[in-house]
Amino acid sequence: MANRINLDKILKILEAAGTLEEVQSIIEKVRDLFEIDHIVYHWVDSAGEQYGCGTYSDEWVKRYIEQGYLRTDPVVTGCYQRFHPVDWKRLDWSTKAARTFLDDALKHGVGNQGYSIPIRGPNGQFALFTISHNCDDATWEKFTEKYSRDVILLAHYINRKAIDFEPNRTPEGSRNLSPREVDAMTLLAMGYSRAEVAETLSISEHTLRVYIESAKTKLGAQNTTHAIARAISRGLIVV
Repeated sequence: MANRINLDKILKILEAAGTLEEVQSIIEKVRDLFEIDHIVYHWVDSAGEQYGCGTYSDEWVKRYIEQGYLRTDPVVTGCYQRFHPVDWKRLDWSTKAARTFLDDALKHGVGNQGYSIPIRGPNGQFALFTISHNCDDATWEKFTEKYSRDVILLAHYINRKAIDFEPNRTPEGSRNLSPREVDAMTLLAMGYSRAEVAETLSISEHTLRVYIESAKTKLGAQNTTHAIARAISRGLIVV
């Protein structure tokens, strides 16, 4: 599996993407860079329309739809009740329906390990960003420990891009935070400490403070918590 990833380069390429097809191509390249089996992004917009990008086989996607697995998939049902990233091992696979789904997924090459990030938008949107692979528990634990922050940041960048592609979307008039300010406020909203945010974004804590103070000023916030609340309510960040 991957030893080193140039996340900044990936995010810059993603920022420049102009279509979902380009995002699909980027996902495939990132999958190869991480040296894992699959990456999948699934989005339900404010009108209930669904679309996504990913590397699952067409056969599995068709099978998933035909069997109505959306109703019984423990990843979907489990993540819908959560706000933080979830390792699949922490989900409930004890029911007969869940075991049937898992057996079928394994036969179609989904992988026995997975890590999913639930994301919510300002108008009822819900998305899942998932990475999956076939390996032993120890190997997967090392991978997620090393790359979980990169995966979370990538998930939110892709989700932000998907929001831009949402049909009939009315742009936010107050969307005035810089990309780095959005990244910082998103990670803080997810419960990261300032030290963890700085490490994830590969910046100093002094630089992070500059981003936070700038965001507070733009949002007219009294403190960081107030700024996060305003950013979420205005749809500037999604968690």
